[in-house]
Amino acid sequence: MDYSEHYNYNPTLAWNDKVEEYFINAYGADHFSKISKALTHPSSYSCIRVNTLKSTSDTVTEKLLTILQETGHGSDANGVKTLNGDTDITSEVDMGKKQGSISREPNNQVSGQTMMNSILAGDAPKSSLQKFPINKCQVPGLDYVLFVNGSGPHDIQYSSALNKPVKEVIVSRKCAEAVLRGAQVFVPGVLACSAHVEKGDTVAVSVAVEQPVDGGWSVGITRGITLEGTQTDPHHLQRRGLYIGQGTAVLSRAGIFRALHGVAVEMTDRVFNLPSFHGVLEGEIFLQNLPSIITAHALDPQPGDRVLDMCAAPGGKSTALAILMKDEGEIVAADRSHNKVLDIKKLAAEMGLKCVTAHRQDALKAVCQSNETVNLSMQHPDETKSVASEITSCRDFLVDDMESVKTKAVDLHLACNKDVSEEMENQRNYQSKADIRKSMRRMRNGPGRNQTIGGMVEKSKGFSPNSFDRVLLDAPCSALGLRPRLFAGEETMESLKKHGKYQKKMFDQAIHLVRPGGTLVYSTCTLNPGENEAVVRYALDRYKFLSLAPQHPRIGGCGLIGGCELLDENHVEKWLTPEEAELVQRFDPSSSLDTIGFFIAKFSVGQKDI
Repeated sequence: MDYSEHYNYNPTLAWNDKVEEYFINAYGADHFSKISKALTHPSSYSCIRVNTLKSTSDTVTEKLLTILQETGHGSDANGVKTLNGDTDITSEVDMGKKQGSISREPNNQVSGQTMMNSILAGDAPKSSLQKFPINKCQVPGLDYVLFVNGSGPHDIQYSSALNKPVKEVIVSRKCAEAVLRGAQVFVPGVLACSAHVEKGDTVAVSVAVEQPVDGGWSVGITRGITLEGTQTDPHHLQRRGLYIGQGTAVLSRAGIFRALHGVAVEMTDRVFNLPSFHGVLEGEIFLQNLPSIITAHALDPQPGDRVLDMCAAPGGKSTALAILMKDEGEIVAADRSHNKVLDIKKLAAEMGLKCVTAHRQDALKAVCQSNETVNLSMQHPDETKSVASEITSCRDFLVDDMESVKTKAVDLHLACNKDVSEEMENQRNYQSKADIRKSMRRMRNGPGRNQTIGGMVEKSKGFSPNSFDRVLLDAPCSALGLRPRLFAGEETMESLKKHGKYQKKMFDQAIHLVRPGGTLVYSTCTLNPGENEAVVRYALDRYKFLSLAPQHPRIGGCGLIGGCELLDENHVEKWLTPEEAELVQRFDPSSSLDTIGFFIAKFSVGQKDI
């Protein structure tokens, strides 16, 4: 067996055939190949946003350096590499120069070392960039953003005893993507394991990726199977080139598949070395992708503004906006998920932000439908007090009127149920098997909605039209720009078109909520032009009072120009004009900025005619 060819990390991203053809038509075959390759790797740095209301960039840098030195991350024998893992850093843009559209040939992209060096450390010499693992962003207005350098990909020596196969663990795709970003291997993510793995053993960690099966996709591994580790193993070829590192087993094989939670393998050698910031300096820092931070700046919120974040979970952009507003004004962070709203509240409290209020609200129903609905948050303070006073008076009247009835009802209830209460008391010590199973499920899955700490979240009835100065619609999308990504075949042309359809509906809601003279920012984390440029085209064509506005800072590339004839349809998907393409920002994961794939469009709202 050629161990070097089998035990390495060289994944090929699988796409739906029609989706791949569509993207090749949009980007060109060579460019799309580079995008697909870049998606399988994590960014070679972590981007950290400092909570400037609690700390400073310099203070956080000192704390992080101490933490990194204690964990050994900052002591790479080969020296810490720059952002993209190479010594030659180029940029997607040239500050001060206009860009053309994204070319189908990536060789036409503007490049130059000056831009990225200025983003990293200003005029600092390159040797200093390689010496320190943390660099401060030097883009004007982004000095509170820190880059913590990682490294990779690395060649791992998967050692084993002579003439004995390597002990292995196969993990799920989602688990592997987290491990590539710096996480450990947790028990729920383990799918299969070699026989006779004991606590303390060194194990090679590979990932099970979906394979084509009968017109669909399937992992084809039943959790708990035993790996043989030889070429006769039915899954041997399936994991070729999909090894993400090796580590030390924290549990035996039996323990891994018996446990419900906890770490199964502690990674010691990784293909990509990125530090984990889980639980580190909570409230002082927030791990966030650079394009997401740029999105908050594009909205340009001012202290005292009323801002709506329509799809706010997990709260990163809402809290970024609050810090830009110096915690003055109001940020309404809305999300349709009850538990995600609780997460937003927790994050805002953790960061000490008072201006963020979280609401449970479906973005497709964000506009208040009833004229009779009272939204206290939109009323003048005097009017709010008047309404509250009337409500209190009505409540007091009802309470007084019902007091005597309640007293009699309580007495009757106590009398009738005295014997029943005694009988129930005797039965309380018995716990049925159904109750036991229910308790075990709750321990395994966590508390349900009604048992969640923090209580229930009040569902919003919607917001009044023209009631916000600025609206951010970071729309749910196909997320095809997120990285690392080891599989993309689940998306079809039909599913991509559905994403675009719902995004347009959300945009229709958003445009009613922002006031004339206000600002609306639309963003996604996908590469799909149908969810990006096509949505912008729809907005500009339908709402003539909208216009694209310049964005600051601008470090991303331009949008796609023209359009694309959709396969098997007599329909051309229209994108942008050259002038419009220069006003949006598109982040390409294959570019030297080494970010996720992302798209940002900023609209100025004129006098409405709706």
